[in-house]
Amino acid sequence: MHKSARYLIFFQYIGTKYSGVVKVPPQQLFKKGVQDHLEEAIQKLRPLHPVSLSVSSRTDTGVHAFSNTAHFDLQRRNDKPPFSEDILARALNLHLGTEQIRELDVETMREAAALLAGTHDFSSFRAMNSEMAFKNPVKTMDVISIQPGSSFAQPYFHREIPFWELTFTSRSFLYKQVRRMTGALVAVGQGVLSVSQLREVLEARDSRAYPQGLVAPAHGLFLTRVDYRESDLQLSNQPSSTENSED
Repeated sequence: MHKSARYLIFFQYIGTKYSGVVKVPPQQLFKKGVQDHLEEAIQKLRPLHPVSLSVSSRTDTGVHAFSNTAHFDLQRRNDKPPFSEDILARALNLHLGTEQIRELDVETMREAAALLAGTHDFSSFRAMNSEMAFKNPVKTMDVISIQPGSSFAQPYFHREIPFWELTFTSRSFLYKQVRRMTGALVAVGQGVLSVSQLREVLEARDSRAYPQGLVAPAHGLFLTRVDYRESDLQLSNQPSSTENSED
């Protein structure tokens, strides 16, 4: 008669769509935790008794993991011998499946980016704030580029994950303008927003025309560089005005 065997598993995940590692109450159906998915996969191995994971480290909603660990006890039915390490790993990966990463239509995104390049009234792409009435909404986007990027996380994941960098260059930006432009371009790449619809948003010149729910999150935004012209560094007796950057 075979007794239950204890297994230690190592796992990684992109946490964007998960409520962390913690188990989620059954009534909360819209987003599960990583532990829920792992336990569902283990149950498909038809253990003799229900299996509960003991996870070494909990993570919050949206947090990723390069290598987390958990252990569980499993006894097979009909006195079958314990799974070998290789068979268990292959079986769990099979039942977990690979989460599909939605591809972007980058060429259409670049077409949309060309629409935003140059000098425009970007009122539709600014968020409301106390300085809104004092800021000129006309800005010149010198550069809007969409190029393959990289991440320090790439070498740690055992699959190819594409990264794209959106770069915006301008003398100044309106409040949340970059995040709104980014969100709109990604929506175009996903087919949620067409290029013609983006043109209508731009031409509306009204912040209320910007579709709800498209603003890119702040944690993906970097200020990469501030450049000066030689004349900017010369001492002047004239009073100067300053303009705020993105946020």
